[in-house]
Amino acid sequence: MAELLSPAGNLEKLKIALAYGADAVYGGVSHFSLRIRSGKEFSYESFQKGIDYAHARGKKVYVTINGFPFNAQLSLYREHMAKMAAMGPDAFIVATPGLVKMAREVAPEIPIHLSTQANVMNVLDAAFYYELGVRRIIAAREISLRDLEAIKEALPDLEIEIFVHGSMCFAYSGRCLVSAVQSGRVPNRGSCANDCRFPYVLYAENPETGTLFRLEEQPEIGTYIMNAKDLNLASHIDEILASGVVDSLKIEGRTKSPYYVAAATHAYRMAIDDALAGRFSPEKYQYELATTKHRGFTDAYLIHRPYEKEQTQSLASSISEGTHQVAAQVQESGLAFLAKDKVAVGDTLEILAPAGPVPVKNERGEIFERDGRWFVRMERLETPKGRLYEAIHSGNENPILLPGALPPFSFLRRELHG
Repeated sequence: MAELLSPAGNLEKLKIALAYGADAVYGGVSHFSLRIRSGKEFSYESFQKGIDYAHARGKKVYVTINGFPFNAQLSLYREHMAKMAAMGPDAFIVATPGLVKMAREVAPEIPIHLSTQANVMNVLDAAFYYELGVRRIIAAREISLRDLEAIKEALPDLEIEIFVHGSMCFAYSGRCLVSAVQSGRVPNRGSCANDCRFPYVLYAENPETGTLFRLEEQPEIGTYIMNAKDLNLASHIDEILASGVVDSLKIEGRTKSPYYVAAATHAYRMAIDDALAGRFSPEKYQYELATTKHRGFTDAYLIHRPYEKEQTQSLASSISEGTHQVAAQVQESGLAFLAKDKVAVGDTLEILAPAGPVPVKNERGEIFERDGRWFVRMERLETPKGRLYEAIHSGNENPILLPGALPPFSFLRRELHG
């Protein structure tokens, strides 16, 4: 069965991903991965805790060491690999032939997964890395399912991992220098400023006269000329699994919110399980994914060739939107929540939970099911110390007791209208 692989930007997100059904997670420490700013949320100590937590539950952890090092950094990479290998992860994710060689020297016992940054698109490149010792390729986002089938046919022992959800890069699988030119932040060393998401003003110049014209855009079209929509292959999971060539389905998003990790993992866990059980229902997964903040969705290139596709860019805005607002996050104990938005006495909120809640009704409120979804109605906002509120807002760190226990890492959300 294909593995579901979710992002782990820190220890909390790792726990959430596993709670909502991920078979494995991926994450990194500091500047050795492509997510410097999120990677700092993991220290060596907390990453070890994450590995131990996952392994205790029979799950896997893959370490991202997929930056592109300068010569001066090579000794640091070697030391880092040795430190990470001592923690007992399930694989290293690296991006260059040199780092593949280094990983085999430093930690021959750790399987090597080839980052999507290596841009593997064909059998020849896949075979090259397989002969170097790579045991899994994370295929380029631009590859087709037909090409994956050809790779698997030629190299049946090589595992294939694909991205199924998350942000798309305007460039070729991250091979971009726009951020480096404009901001001095180098994308392939983990500090992309996402310059492709910015609006731009366009001009036309006549070189003979020096006349400069500002180009006027159509109303509400905007100038987000490089802003790619987010990848969403949830409606094609049955087709992907039926091909029999994909070993791991990967969700992008180590810098995204805990709620995003929960909702996306939950949606794709349902999609995989339903496809295998013969009850595939794309509307159900798309409902869940639409609750997250996103830039619009596209099914990109796996099913359709690029020249067959339209509407893969969001030209009007880079603002992320979702159908729901997260109101609260339930603590790991399951007994109380922390507000992420305003919650008032009398509010009814939908529950996103990794397992089915138990109905309950008392003076604090009610947990109940309606039309196949679970809700909580709060009639009393009370802290464990007995303090009462009429309303509580984001930023207030006082936990609010629930009417009854919910599964750890549940979320409370409300639908946005208009």
